[in-house]
Amino acid sequence: MPLSRSSRRVHRMSGLAAATVVACATLSASPAPATAAAHHSDAVVDGDARFEVLSPTLIRLEYAGDGEFEDGDTFNVVNRNLPTPAFRTWVSNGYRYIATAKETLSYKQGSGPFTGANTSVVLKNGSKQVTAHPQFGQTFPTCSFGTLCEAENGQLAGGAAEANDHTGYTGSGFVAGYEGTGAADTYKIDNVPSAGDYTLAIRYADSTGNDGKTTTRTLSVQVGGVTQAQLSLATTADWNTWATAQVTVHLAAGTNTVTISRTADDSGEVNIDSLTAIQPGAPYPAPGPAKPSPALGGYRRALDGLTGPAQMAPGVLSRDGWYLLDDSTTALFDPAKNTVRPRPGHGGKPYQDGYFFGYGLDYQQALRDLRSITGPDVMLPESAFGVWYSRYYPYTTDDYENTLLPAFRANKTPIDNLVVDTDWKSPNQWDGWNWNPDLFADPTSFLNWAHTQGLTVTMNIHPSISTSDPQYATAQAIAKNKLQCSDDTCTFDWSDPNQLKAYFALHQSLEKQGVDEWWLDWCCDSTIASSPGVTPDAWINAQYAADGNARGQRGCAFSRIGSSLNASGYSGFQPLPTGAWAEHRYTLQFTGDTNPTWNMLAFEAEFTADEGAAIGLPYVSDDIGSFQGVHDPDDLYARWVQLGAFQPVLRLHSNHGDRLPWNYGAAAQASAEQFLRLHEALIPYSYSLAEQAVQTGIPMTRALYLDYPTQAAAYQHPDQYLYGDDVLVAPVTTPNDATGHATTTVWFPPGASWTDYFTGRTYPGGTTAQITTGLDTMPVFLKSGAIMPERTDYVDNNAAKPLDQVTLNIAAGAGGTFSLYEDAGQGNGYQHGQYATTEITTAGRGPATTITIAPRHGSYPGVVATRSYTMRIYDIKQPRTVTAAGHHLTGWSYDKTSRILTVHLPKQSTTTGTTVTIA
Repeated sequence: MPLSRSSRRVHRMSGLAAATVVACATLSASPAPATAAAHHSDAVVDGDARFEVLSPTLIRLEYAGDGEFEDGDTFNVVNRNLPTPAFRTWVSNGYRYIATAKETLSYKQGSGPFTGANTSVVLKNGSKQVTAHPQFGQTFPTCSFGTLCEAENGQLAGGAAEANDHTGYTGSGFVAGYEGTGAADTYKIDNVPSAGDYTLAIRYADSTGNDGKTTTRTLSVQVGGVTQAQLSLATTADWNTWATAQVTVHLAAGTNTVTISRTADDSGEVNIDSLTAIQPGAPYPAPGPAKPSPALGGYRRALDGLTGPAQMAPGVLSRDGWYLLDDSTTALFDPAKNTVRPRPGHGGKPYQDGYFFGYGLDYQQALRDLRSITGPDVMLPESAFGVWYSRYYPYTTDDYENTLLPAFRANKTPIDNLVVDTDWKSPNQWDGWNWNPDLFADPTSFLNWAHTQGLTVTMNIHPSISTSDPQYATAQAIAKNKLQCSDDTCTFDWSDPNQLKAYFALHQSLEKQGVDEWWLDWCCDSTIASSPGVTPDAWINAQYAADGNARGQRGCAFSRIGSSLNASGYSGFQPLPTGAWAEHRYTLQFTGDTNPTWNMLAFEAEFTADEGAAIGLPYVSDDIGSFQGVHDPDDLYARWVQLGAFQPVLRLHSNHGDRLPWNYGAAAQASAEQFLRLHEALIPYSYSLAEQAVQTGIPMTRALYLDYPTQAAAYQHPDQYLYGDDVLVAPVTTPNDATGHATTTVWFPPGASWTDYFTGRTYPGGTTAQITTGLDTMPVFLKSGAIMPERTDYVDNNAAKPLDQVTLNIAAGAGGTFSLYEDAGQGNGYQHGQYATTEITTAGRGPATTITIAPRHGSYPGVVATRSYTMRIYDIKQPRTVTAAGHHLTGWSYDKTSRILTVHLPKQSTTTGTTVTIA
């Protein structure tokens, strides 16, 4: 839902003239002029520099050497038409100053483009005053001469990607993917003592390559882009055995850009663990202590091939309290037409365009600022928050209709979304665009059946087409014969309008048959989006969103995010200069093909919160149970489903593996079915959190530091998160012991008490406890004052029945509020006022607690007219009376062991409010 913007007024101020703008704010970073004429302004221009104050914590910095500033939208930034906050500007001693209530920027007049030397921003980061020196331009990672550099931290390209599926490496992983020409890893080596010849060494493993050979391999070394040497890499015993190799290179004093790459003259097929530049004869350095990164959270295109934690690209949040979003190279964007065009050339003069976020410890403000300029999140269909099932397996219509779905129904397990993997295609199961008649004799009948069962059908597709496909000739004709073909496979350039049209034309007959959504499994094909200034993933995801919107649906992409110059290296984390800043407008992220390990589960427990904090992305879909592995250990499978229950999206998926509850032992089956039902029941809560994310930019799944930035412990428990503000989740990521239990360390944030959702036990805030759970429970806690609604009755899926029975899980001990959001669940009527909210508030504590359900506000087609409520009130003393509207209720019960009061209210109109008093 891109926002429109209008032109901004520009006021030029130069020399020693000073101007005070809007209401003055007192900051101590620099003295203000004694007198100044007050006036309003949207932009401050000083020579070739322009500044726009967009919020007290957000300033646009733009430098145009030709004086031609840009007022158009970019693919990342679609709104600058924001209320101008109070700020002051003045000139003193040759510096331009701009001060808001939160930060003071200074720029040395006439000094050219912004650098760390001529531009600074003073702000408060907690109790500390920080001076930021924002730097424009993409830089390679830097490592000091004489130290060990972890290869996975370098700038990876051309298919080189981090992996961790072997042992014996240092750091978080190693670099694999040297399987084709162009694979490369680049570092800046600084602190070289003087110009001269030095040793460049790497630690590597070389076993049997994809060519089936065990042989000495080679890679090339470039310094400053010039090839200087070729590394000879002798065979190692296996992929878990590491050796070192070295060459002599000539380095300049200071900083050098060093690349290890596979050229056309190299054989590659090796893994690299680390590299170093050292004095000749010096030993290979030992790994040093890991340097803590100031970045909070992070994003990554996918998790393919991983067995555990991996490197992340940084986002907007940092412990430093500030970030510069460099938008200089991003293409200009027309949201109405969904088209881009290159930035002007500025006659070869320097140009910079960036956004300085100076938020200190107010991380939520940074995310609000990010949302304000990049646009709101896409609102997923309501069914997306239910249960998904997919499997890489050649299911037939008969399998779906007579085996799979009946098993869900017989086991009272909900399913909302049926994802059909690649086997459905013909004539080629990878890049075909026709139904395989051996599996689906009557596709339209199959899709109609699925819809009568309340299922949303999503189809897997790959961005390629075989020359043997019946639709190939038409696609090539629409593309004006521009499709690029190798052997019998042709790929697209999505930046070419004709090729893009040809690509989406392949979808249309399938959409007419009834396919609801698409899963773009863009991993291994050479399709590209060649336009400069857009992140290819984000570009094609935007096109899928536009396709859905054109069909009257809520357009969104189900795909990887934030990178990809082409499909090679699809599992890497390396960002492009244009970043992933637009993805939240379009995308539900598919995280790719993971491995079934406890470390992988633990990393996924962090991942959604990390991306929410870094780029404001609220929706992430992991393969619950992992993609690889035929049959998980029972406890690993059950705990993975538990994690999914308290994530926005839960999608069971595997590579021909077992991911259905009834594939497992009795305890794991009961656990998985229980938590799948719970995830389905939580749709009213999750959907309301999604609407909050759309409106505010604050993600559904929240890293602890978003709400508790001053607490050191909030940074020390990355596998815990808040689901909304008031529900604390600590997924179990370790195996059960011999008794069938696992113990998890849980930190409870201060300022409130926290009550176990499953047992009713309450823990004081500001403490840490060891929580032991069997497969029937997991550590989930309600903050005092929390209100978490869920569906009371079991349904086979969200489409089966209107939400006319709601249970309110309420933690006593403090006042609280929650807005239950509802709309039609699909379509874009909600953008035009077709939605309803029900405000729920609690007040008081103990024997004097009131709970108020306000009358429904608003309406939409299909609005629920009558509803019954059940209140499950935690951490409360046994009451003497419970009344509603002054009448004593008899439909309540109290459990002395769990200290949970349950109150049943009769069904009534949703336009009538109710207040329950507990005394």
